[in-house]
Amino acid sequence: MDLLLILTYAAICWAVFKIFRIPVNQWTLATAVLGGVFLIATLLLLMSYNHPYSSDGRIYFTSAPVIPTVGGQVVQVPVTPNVPLKKGDVLFQIDPRPYQYTVDQKRASLAEAEQTVRQLKAALDAANAAVTGAEASRDRSLQAFEKFQQSNENSKAKGGAAVFSELEVENRRGIYLTAEAAVDTARAQAAQAKLAYESEINGTNPTVARLQAELLNAEYDLDQTTVRAPSDGYVTQVFLRPGMMANPLPLRPVMVFINSEDRMLGAAFIQNSLQRVRVGDEAEVAFKAVPGKIFKARVKEVIDVMAQGQLQPSGALIDPQAPERLPAGQTLANIELLESTEGYQLPGGVVAEVAVYTHHWHHVAVLRKVLLRMSSWMNYVFLEH
Repeated sequence: MDLLLILTYAAICWAVFKIFRIPVNQWTLATAVLGGVFLIATLLLLMSYNHPYSSDGRIYFTSAPVIPTVGGQVVQVPVTPNVPLKKGDVLFQIDPRPYQYTVDQKRASLAEAEQTVRQLKAALDAANAAVTGAEASRDRSLQAFEKFQQSNENSKAKGGAAVFSELEVENRRGIYLTAEAAVDTARAQAAQAKLAYESEINGTNPTVARLQAELLNAEYDLDQTTVRAPSDGYVTQVFLRPGMMANPLPLRPVMVFINSEDRMLGAAFIQNSLQRVRVGDEAEVAFKAVPGKIFKARVKEVIDVMAQGQLQPSGALIDPQAPERLPAGQTLANIELLESTEGYQLPGGVVAEVAVYTHHWHHVAVLRKVLLRMSSWMNYVFLEH
């Protein structure tokens, strides 16, 4: 653009010299050159500071590597390259049979565990019934022992002989103690059955809870055998075919998905020229792919970070004297187009020239607009490499 301004001034000087028949000598030539240097330098400084220009505009987009969550043999690839897709559309399918078998196995194990829980409930009821029976038997044994003992005491109180022998009384006492021990055993078994039945995690038997979680995980893996579009967009360069193996390896994506919702026109400006740029300022865009056309735009955002200043964890300290230190770098601005580009072929990654017009020295913006249009017309002239 500087060259355009110089050539324009040179053309004006030539026309003035020819039209007004000004003699070409060292004084007139020096005056034209010095005047041009001063005039062009002043205009360039005013434009650069108040109406910055960038020849490094570009449409950026996001691409997502498609990596399956599960591995297996590909059985279906219904997607067509470069055809628009909606979020959730099927990209490809992995053979679901091994994962379906796992789901069926987990369901059977869960049903078995739930049946076991019901058996534990029945065992608890049986153990409680056994406790009741043991207590009843103990009570009868106690009553018989006390009856034998009381009969002997009553007979002795009347001065008579014992009704039952000491051996019979001891036998009854032994039967009672045995029944008491049986009650303790039945209670211990009932407590064990209750512990086995009532041990829970969030209200669920531990075995059942574990198998429910395993079933959910197996069902998730089964669902992941169908790989779907993560958002609206399209897949480009589809080389995956049925019969190939797809594995969840981070470094081996099987497709590249292009997100059609995250396109952004970014323009890189030198740091000096962004001091007066504000969000909402008027802008114009000239795409190299659309010669002679100027698109109205505005500044949507000035990104407040630069790649040259980022820090990442490492084992080395920052060395400002390091020879590999990056240059100053440029600042990105997000430019929003105010005109539709649907009638033009503008694939992601195309380059553009962007001019921003601030509220300062607005009359100088006319020159910037003229130069931008001249640069856009020059896009008609190109050579194939």
